[in-house]
Amino acid sequence: MDTITLKTPGITCSHCEAAIKKAVGALHGAGTVDVDLASKLVTVAYDEKILNPAAIRAAIEEQGYEVIVP
Repeated sequence: MDTITLKTPGITCSHCEAAIKKAVGALHGAGTVDVDLASKLVTVAYDEKILNPAAIRAAIEEQGYEVIVP
């Protein structure tokens, strides 16, 4: 498993957290999804043989959130 951390400045509430966890968690190859509202960071453990960072970023952006790679 590999891990990626993405800055998502637009997340502000538990709805944002739930939407991102649901979208990213549904991706084949995704493991744990941690959303930290205070730091505006999303950390995802994923199987690099199945899933890539671009797909994780796209899943978050499809929910309407900007993603910045720190």
